[in-house]
Amino acid sequence: MGEVLSQNEIDNLLAALSAGELDVDQMQESEEKQVKDYDFRRPTKFSKEHLRTLEIIFEHYSRLISTNLPVYLRKNVQVSVSSSETVTFNEFTNALSNPVILGIINFAPLNGQIIVDLATNLGYAMLDRMLGGSGIPLEKSRDFSEIELTIIQKILIMFTQLLRDPWKNVIDVNPVLQRLETNPQFAQVIAPNDMIAIITLTMKIGDVEGFMNICLPFFTLEDVMDKLNTKYWFSTMQENHDENYEEYIEALIRKVDIPIRAVLGKTVVSVSDFMGLQVGDCIRLDSRVDEDMNIYVGNIKKFTALPGTEKDSYAVRITSVIKEEE
Repeated sequence: MGEVLSQNEIDNLLAALSAGELDVDQMQESEEKQVKDYDFRRPTKFSKEHLRTLEIIFEHYSRLISTNLPVYLRKNVQVSVSSSETVTFNEFTNALSNPVILGIINFAPLNGQIIVDLATNLGYAMLDRMLGGSGIPLEKSRDFSEIELTIIQKILIMFTQLLRDPWKNVIDVNPVLQRLETNPQFAQVIAPNDMIAIITLTMKIGDVEGFMNICLPFFTLEDVMDKLNTKYWFSTMQENHDENYEEYIEALIRKVDIPIRAVLGKTVVSVSDFMGLQVGDCIRLDSRVDEDMNIYVGNIKKFTALPGTEKDSYAVRITSVIKEEE
């Protein structure tokens, strides 16, 4: 907004025009230089183009987390990029609560480290899920135990390894999780006034939703800043071959546990008969002793088998495979 003239200044300007001291045509021909405010205490080192390229990188990263994390949690996980901004490192650390979940990652071969900030409610939900619960976070935050930190560290190691693929179009990185911190005072990896880019991811695990922030210092990305633009990104992007993609999906599927049921037979009994069952009673099934059993993978009948034993355990021997068209 331009400066507003007072009534006295307006009168003086009109008087100067009437006296011929000011030339109107000369004033119109003169062009004012556009001045842009610049804060030397907070120099802008990340442009909008840089932030947009980082968003593209971490959109790919979000898809990888959405695919890999359910293997550990056995629950639906949705991850997406929420926002990106540039702040000082001091502003980032001041906004952190205590306790926090901070993963300090060595971003070799680039200099320095980056930080992954995982919301505590997401951490508690992951712990509850991996320890046999339904994935419900705590109502009130508390310090993490040594066992809980070990479990969270394994999750952060997986997050760290997933950073390689999204960055390969910029540089081949070999990120390594150096340590896990729960106190923000011990996460001073750069000077407080240094500029950082923060990419915020929204993560939803079942009904639990929270944020994961990735702190990227300018000092760490300085050597590859010229490559952080969309023109360079799309010119170097290589499409994955269908064969490699199928192998990747197959490798993920092989890690998933699936239930298998061997059904000896079925029958129907009345409630009164069921209530009267005693030890030693026999229940007649709808299958014959010389017939094969049905083997279900999930709820799909996939095999037939004969019952038997293996050492001290019951076992079945597959006799046929049921095709989809059957």
